[in-house]
Amino acid sequence: ATAKDAKGMMIAALKDKNPVIFIEHRWLHHIEDAVPEEMYPSDLDKAQIIRYGSDVTIVANSLMTIETMKAAKALSEVGIDVEIVDLRSIKPIDLDTILKSVSKTKNLIVVDSSWKTGGISGEIVSLVIECAFDLLERAPLRITSPDHVVPTSHYLADGYYQDAKQIAQQVLGFFGRLDDIGIVN
Repeated sequence: ATAKDAKGMMIAALKDKNPVIFIEHRWLHHIEDAVPEEMYPSDLDKAQIIRYGSDVTIVANSLMTIETMKAAKALSEVGIDVEIVDLRSIKPIDLDTILKSVSKTKNLIVVDSSWKTGGISGEIVSLVIECAFDLLERAPLRITSPDHVVPTSHYLADGYYQDAKQIAQQVLGFFGRLDDIGIVN
């Protein structure tokens, strides 16, 4: 999700003795960010809690981490305290970090730019239910892209991916709230 992680994870991938597939979302390329000049590897197998909260754990990766951060800021203004786990890697999945967060918040939402059918969100929800069902206060929620072909044109794709406002509205619905939240994308 961040340029700093992209550099660190690329360095770690190049040094790793095993094959590593490095995938990044094309809509992250325009985001400017500070990146340390020194060489540093980032963990390829560790998720990172990038925002601490107490009401709900949201697991996201790549572009959806950025959108979830925007949504979390707006949600905090209406009293919902979001903890965000930046997945960073989809194989291996850092289940320990996810479960630690869910054990604290008792709620799970997974935000994924992929499809609901066959996407990583289903795998994460399944793992949490298999390992920690008794911790959950309510059924987990998956916020994903529609189950159809991804448009390549920016004009068509604008309505395809979930944005911060859509994420925030679904989080409000998760808690049974009908508030309208003011987010400008």
